Amino acid sequence: MKLIEGTKIFKKSEIEEAAKLLQQGRLVAFPTETVYGLGANALDKAAVKSIFTAKGRPSDNPLIVHIAEQKELKSLVKRKLTEDVRELITNFWPGPLTIVLKKDDKVPAVTTGGLETIAVRMPQHPLALELIKAAQLPIAAPSANLSGKPSPTLFEHVIDDLVGKIDGVLAGGQAGIGVESTVVDLSREKPVLLRPGGVTYEELSEILGEVKIDPTVETKLVNDDQRAISPGMKYKHYSPQAEVILVEGRVEEIPIKIKELISENSDLKVGVMATNEFSDYYKGVTIKEMGSRSNLAEISTNIFKLLREFDAEGVDKIIVEGLPIKGLGLAIMNRLRKSAAYQIIEV
Repeated sequence: MKLIEGTKIFKKSEIEEAAKLLQQGRLVAFPTETVYGLGANALDKAAVKSIFTAKGRPSDNPLIVHIAEQKELKSLVKRKLTEDVRELITNFWPGPLTIVLKKDDKVPAVTTGGLETIAVRMPQHPLALELIKAAQLPIAAPSANLSGKPSPTLFEHVIDDLVGKIDGVLAGGQAGIGVESTVVDLSREKPVLLRPGGVTYEELSEILGEVKIDPTVETKLVNDDQRAISPGMKYKHYSPQAEVILVEGRVEEIPIKIKELISENSDLKVGVMATNEFSDYYKGVTIKEMGSRSNLAEISTNIFKLLREFDAEGVDKIIVEGLPIKGLGLAIMNRLRKSAAYQIIEV
């Protein structure tokens, strides 16, 4: 273990020490297969409140509770698990799927943003599972970043945002998926997709049949007077310091429009987040490749990391190529639209 500005940095061999901090009501960031999470005992009101303080996160933004074994879900929810829930768990846990159900009374309101529902998932990352098992607690864990900034997919991102604000970080490699988990609400009469992620809408539909997509998935955030029932539904998310513009529409028209925007913003330091197919088309700007249009998994791994890199290089404006909204593309475009605060140009 080493110390950086009061934050303890744990290696894999020091998981037990990190777990003890969680048992003491402290905050520990850890890697998952989606992004890095900032963990606290989900049943400890004071510990959970400290998550909101460290991140600068609004208190009505609900948290996701992480467990290490499927049987732990029953103790957190009010009703018997339905066949749909059991089938989703069988197919996608451990993995990037969060399920929303009616909460048990022992779960404090601060963990659920004052809602009567709880969002639960079982992560796939071995270090996350080992940490939760060692702590022997359900762990509430939003992304381990300052609220509103691009989510952390590297250990270094957590250090940049939260060192000195949290008690510990369990160091791991790059998050594999790179966008947060899929969130599906099963507390209603029919299932509703609240946030797209590594488990796609198409995969959910194969098991659940008809799945409604919440309007906030593809359009703007919920109104100020409405409650968010999933992270990412209400407040500005995933945004770098630079202004972001997203160009969507016909694939062949996107690079043409981006070239026009580059010319129109010649007085600024412009960055372009490009696919491999078009990266050579842009000149005189900072170019970062997301990956190939034929490999959405590669792109999802890179988007948050690249947004942070643009900020580190002092870019004023970031122009991003839009992608098809199908499969993992729905999750990627959901994050990019929020990053751009819905500054979208259709071509």
